[in-house]
Amino acid sequence: MRRDELLDAAEDLLSDLGSTALTLSAVADRAGVSKGGLLYHFSTKEALIKAMVERLVAEFDDLVAAQPDATYTERYLGATLAAVRSGRLRRWAVVTGASGNTYLLAPLREAMARWHREGLADEPDLVASQIVRLACEGLWDVASHDPSLNGDDELRELDTRLRALLKPPS
Repeated sequence: MRRDELLDAAEDLLSDLGSTALTLSAVADRAGVSKGGLLYHFSTKEALIKAMVERLVAEFDDLVAAQPDATYTERYLGATLAAVRSGRLRRWAVVTGASGNTYLLAPLREAMARWHREGLADEPDLVASQIVRLACEGLWDVASHDPSLNGDDELRELDTRLRALLKPPS
């Protein structure tokens, strides 16, 4: 079994049952592997949670980098919408798993600070950029709890409206 499949199983378990259900045995059962198979990749629950946090940060960074050349906030918005549309919303599952351990949350906190500070000096309207980034956070968080809340039409309208905020006044 691949490492990512084990991480998927852990995230699904967290999403479905919460942090109290996250045990190595439960993850192994969810993934359909022996506990030894899981331990080969993750020797502790903390190592598993750390890997989930690191993957979340890396995947979002990749989504931002994959956006067309634009301001950082426009790329951040595009990445957020891509994350929401993908249906692979792990953010709250990961945070729930790491919530009792500030050491495990540190990489996510650092990434959030970086994501919200990146490129601000180059933005035409600093306040509008901050509003859009905060709206992205709200969208991602709400969608992680209720993925069916916004369909394609609503997401396109949100994208249009948020991008309009980023246009400098004429």
